[in-house]
Amino acid sequence: MSGRDPRTEAPSSVNGSDPDPGSSGPARERKKPPAVGGVLKKRLNKSRRSESDRKGPVTEEELRELRDLGRDINPDGVLGLRASTRDYLCKPEDNVFCIDFTRFKIRDMETGTVLFEIAKPAHFAPEEEDEDGNGGADPSVGRFVRYQFTPAFLRLRTVGATVEFTVGDRPVNNFRMIERHYFRDRLLKSFDFDFGFCIPNSRNTCEHIYEFPQLSEDLIQQMVEHPYETMSDSFYFVDNKLIMHNKADYAYNGGQ
Repeated sequence: MSGRDPRTEAPSSVNGSDPDPGSSGPARERKKPPAVGGVLKKRLNKSRRSESDRKGPVTEEELRELRDLGRDINPDGVLGLRASTRDYLCKPEDNVFCIDFTRFKIRDMETGTVLFEIAKPAHFAPEEEDEDGNGGADPSVGRFVRYQFTPAFLRLRTVGATVEFTVGDRPVNNFRMIERHYFRDRLLKSFDFDFGFCIPNSRNTCEHIYEFPQLSEDLIQQMVEHPYETMSDSFYFVDNKLIMHNKADYAYNGGQ
């Protein structure tokens, strides 16, 4: 695939899932997921929610004010967002668990075709200088990905996203990802996945199953004609506290 932002070294997720597919029924009781840990221990994770209209609207400014007051941003906060954020809601240093995403792959679940795959270099070291050479660190390094797909991607029904990540020397409890996708600030879908418990110093692999919404042909055409106006925010929580925030944007005009 082409179109990846040259700044990108560490992959971010693309959609989410957990063993509770479907979005029209009432919310189910949240079950405690199995532990994740060891070398390449793998499990499927289907999105337990797909829409979050149950949450009241929340603005990015309100969440920033909450953070500036020294209070944690929790899952309910980001589930109330009605537009993609303009900036990041936490700092890289908030990732005190040293969670590092090292590999990411997207495949069509119906055909098994690999649509996108990226791996972080084994000895990657962030650049010390920004593009202007003034010595300032780019805050988006490792937190932003740009994707380019063909229009056919928008007509897929189920996609599997395999993510590999490592954990530092602290145990990670209730590791959770909420990913929200927008087109021109219109919420397309919200995915919610549990990674569960991760043991210290482990390498973990998990495949998220994304069940895509069926889009109208008019909306598909708009998304194809306006590249990179489709965006996503991926929020990562440990014990209901936001510790990581990754962003991505998408073009669907590949091959044209």
